[in-house]
Amino acid sequence: MLVLAVSAGCNSVNPPVFGSTVKDIDGNEYHTVTIGNQTWMMENLKTTHYQDGTAIPMVADSAAWRNMKAPGYCWYKNDSTTNKAVYGALYNWYAVSTGKLAPAGWHVATDAEWSTLENNATVYLYSSGSLSKILASKTNWLKSLNIGAIGNNLTVNNSSGFTALPGGTRENYIRSFNSRDSTGAWWSSTLATDTTSIGLLMRCDYSSVERYDKLKWKGFSVRCIKD
Repeated sequence: MLVLAVSAGCNSVNPPVFGSTVKDIDGNEYHTVTIGNQTWMMENLKTTHYQDGTAIPMVADSAAWRNMKAPGYCWYKNDSTTNKAVYGALYNWYAVSTGKLAPAGWHVATDAEWSTLENNATVYLYSSGSLSKILASKTNWLKSLNIGAIGNNLTVNNSSGFTALPGGTRENYIRSFNSRDSTGAWWSSTLATDTTSIGLLMRCDYSSVERYDKLKWKGFSVRCIKD
């Protein structure tokens, strides 16, 4: 197992720990990173089946997607060749709520677990300079002139190893797919209201991780955390 040494002046900081992998039911392999007391996948989920082997409905039509009240997934712009390997799939929250998306021994993170990640990652502020930069990958993000934003000086990003990528969303009523390369959006498993659930967003021009109550039909990426 590879351990990256991290230090901040005279203060000792526990580094992220890399090395293990996990496979989903489709055989897709994910690298993992341990940040504080949590172990996360370093890539977005890309499974097309639940952990019990049942197929998740793939929905290409935009009107059908917006009207869904049942589980579904898609690829950004319905292009798996370009987007699957790098960005993973986009899922609606109905798929998340089944509790069967993640491989055995893993689960879709709750909002509270995302908050713990953010708290654990702040020890790397000295290296990356802002929370979003600590978590965001060094590649694929659009550039920004805003100091502290993800897209400003990508070389200092990802001191946590979390490797958040801008996989875009499926939530725009007119264009359907939106914001790949500029925005990463992830579902938590936490319900907000009868019609909304909590989503986490990171944007190339921002230095923070944003939280919103999002309608359940919208398509976001998913990150899994070890039980």
